Amino acid sequence: MQPTATVLVYSDDSHTREQVRLATGRRPAPDVPVVEFVECATPAAVVKELDKGGIDVCVLDGEAVPMGGMGVCRQIKDEIFDCPPVLLLIARPQDAWLATWSRAEAAVALPVDPVEFASALAALLRDKAVLNA
Repeated sequence: MQPTATVLVYSDDSHTREQVRLATGRRPAPDVPVVEFVECATPAAVVKELDKGGIDVCVLDGEAVPMGGMGVCRQIKDEIFDCPPVLLLIARPQDAWLATWSRAEAAVALPVDPVEFASALAALLRDKAVLNA
């Protein structure tokens, strides 16, 4: 049986969540596990899923309403023990400094560019695998 990685995707917009799933495909790179998704549309759902455990990477929409991914990221980094790495979706490349403020490990601009997104997600999955080895 193949190993899998669980990726949490937070956005109030189902279209954004779909973009993430399509950009990832079955796996973002040949050297990382097949990806399974957990989708959340509210900040409370994100915290609930992270409390359960088993999430390898979080993808958070910086433009989500009522609470953007940057605020959610900062909150989970403060509240969740051993918080998984976060890939933040930002409105413009110039907002990368805000991703740093939120303590996200990576950021990519919206709309999702499949190549850039898959590369960033694969890098976080590789880093996670190295830390767990």
